[in-house]
Amino acid sequence: MDTPRFGVPERLAQRMTMAEQHEYLRARLSRRRVLRRAAATAGTVAGAGVLGGAACAADTKPAPAAGPGTGTGTGTATVNGALVAPFGRHLAFGADPRSQMRISWQVPFAVRKPYVRIGTSPLELTRKVEAEVRHLHTPSLSDRLPAVDQFYLHAAVDGLRPGATYYYGVGHADRDPAEPRHFASVGTFRTAPDRPGTFVFTAFGDQGVSYDALANDQLILGQNPSFHLHAGDLCYADTTGHGKKTDLYDARVWDSFLAQTDSVAASVPWMVTTGNHDMEAWYSPDGYGGQLARWSLPGNGPDPRKAPGVYSFVYGNVGVVALDANDVSYEMPANKGYTDGAQTRWLDRELERLRERPGIDFLVVFFHHCAYSTTSAHASDGGVRDAWVPLFDKHQVDLVINGHNHVYERTDALRGGKVARRVPVAGSADAVRDGIVYVTAGGAGAKLYEFPVPDSYEGHVKDLDEVKTYHWTRDGEKNRDSADWSRVRYTGFSFLAVEVEPGPRPRLTVTALAESGERVDRFEVTRPRRQ
Repeated sequence: MDTPRFGVPERLAQRMTMAEQHEYLRARLSRRRVLRRAAATAGTVAGAGVLGGAACAADTKPAPAAGPGTGTGTGTATVNGALVAPFGRHLAFGADPRSQMRISWQVPFAVRKPYVRIGTSPLELTRKVEAEVRHLHTPSLSDRLPAVDQFYLHAAVDGLRPGATYYYGVGHADRDPAEPRHFASVGTFRTAPDRPGTFVFTAFGDQGVSYDALANDQLILGQNPSFHLHAGDLCYADTTGHGKKTDLYDARVWDSFLAQTDSVAASVPWMVTTGNHDMEAWYSPDGYGGQLARWSLPGNGPDPRKAPGVYSFVYGNVGVVALDANDVSYEMPANKGYTDGAQTRWLDRELERLRERPGIDFLVVFFHHCAYSTTSAHASDGGVRDAWVPLFDKHQVDLVINGHNHVYERTDALRGGKVARRVPVAGSADAVRDGIVYVTAGGAGAKLYEFPVPDSYEGHVKDLDEVKTYHWTRDGEKNRDSADWSRVRYTGFSFLAVEVEPGPRPRLTVTALAESGERVDRFEVTRPRRQ
C-alpha cells in the first residue's frame, strides 16, 4: 500500500528532497484551487494579501458573518452571533503605555460590528470602541492539514488616564459584554503611571503549548507584573523554524496558544517579538503575515508593516526595546537583511533617544537569538554580536534578554564581549562601570535543551573557568569558543521576574524562578547615584 507521507505518496517521498516534496504539494494545491475556483460562486477571492496589502501567499476571502438567524436564505449557512464566544484575549501597550492600550481577541466565526466596552467600573462599561477585523486564511498545506480561517479582532484604545485601572469587555453586534450574563468575561488592566515607582515585569521565550507552558503562565500571574516580555518562538505552529517554504505549519496551534495565554494576557500586556519559528513562510516574502494578523504592537519601529516585532516603549523609569534578530542571524539566514539595515540604524537612534530622555534610568533590550549562550543546540549567534553588541555597549544598555536556547543561562557583566566584572549568584553589576549582563530565558515551555557542562545555579553552584562552546559565523559555520562568561546555567522550565526600584540609586533586582517556584538565580543591576 502506497501510504501518503504528508500528502506525498511514499514511493515518491523516498526519492524526493524536502524541497521537491514541498513543490509537489504546492502544485497539487494549485490544481485543487483551479478546480475550486471554476465551481465557486462569484465573490471568492484567492491569493489576496493579508490585511489589505501585506505580501502573502495565503488566501484572504470574504466569510459569512455570524448573525441572529441560522441561514441567509441563499444557501450560505451562518451561525447565531449570540452564541459566538470570544477567546484568546491579549493586551499590548500602544506607543505610550500611560494612555494607550491595544485589546485583541479571537472568534471562531466571522461576527458583525465587533467592539470593546471599557470603563473604570465593571458595572459601567460606558465607552465603546470599534474593533478592526483581520481575517487570516491559511490554505491546506498538506493532505493532513485542513484549510483554516481565523478571525482576529483588535481595538485601539487611546486617551486613557495614567496609572488608572480599567475594566473592559469584548463583544459584537449580537453579544453585548455589558449584559449581566457576560459579567464573568469582563477583563481588567492598568495603564503605566505618570511618575516612576516600584513595579515588576516578567520575561521568557520559547513557550509553545504544553502543561509546562501553562504552569509558567500561572506563576507569572502570581508575580503581579505590569507587563510581560516574550522573546519569540511563541507557539510553534511551525515546528521546523527555518523560515523556508519547505516549513509546513498547523495554523490551528495558534488557537490553542492564545486560549492558553488568555488567563494572563487578558490582564497583563503581552509584549512579543519574533523568533525563527514565527517566520511562517506561506505568508511570504518575510513570513510575518500571521504576526500582523494576530498581534497589535506599538508600531513605532522603522517599518511596523514589514517588521512588526521591532518597537519600543517606556514604563516608569525603564525604556524597553524589542528587536527582530531574524534580520541579523548568521545561524538561520532566511530573513537575514530583510530590513536592509533599517532596524540596526533605528536601534542606534532609539537607544540614544531613550538614554537622553529625562527620567529613564534603565534600558532593557529583548529579542530571540542569543548573543551569548553555551548550549549544545544553538549556542551564540555571531550575527547578533556583530550587528548589535557594539551598540549595546555604546549606549550602556543595562539588561539584554534572549530566548532561542531552551534553558536558563546568564553571563557575567560583559564589555566588548569580554568579562568586565564577575557576577555570581546574588552579585551585582553597574552597566556604566562594569558592563552588560545577558540573560537567556528560553525555558518557557518548549522541549528543553542541554549544556555541554553541568548546571550551576543557586544552591547548586559549580563554577567553571571556561565552557567549550561555539558561535555561528557569517558563512553559517560553527566557530569554536572558550567561554569564561557563563556564570549561571539551569536546565529546566523557568522565567524572569524583574523588580524595578527608582530613587537616588535606581536598581533592577532580577530573579529567575523555576516551574516549581524555586529560585535558581538572582542578581542586581544598578545605575550610578544621581547628582
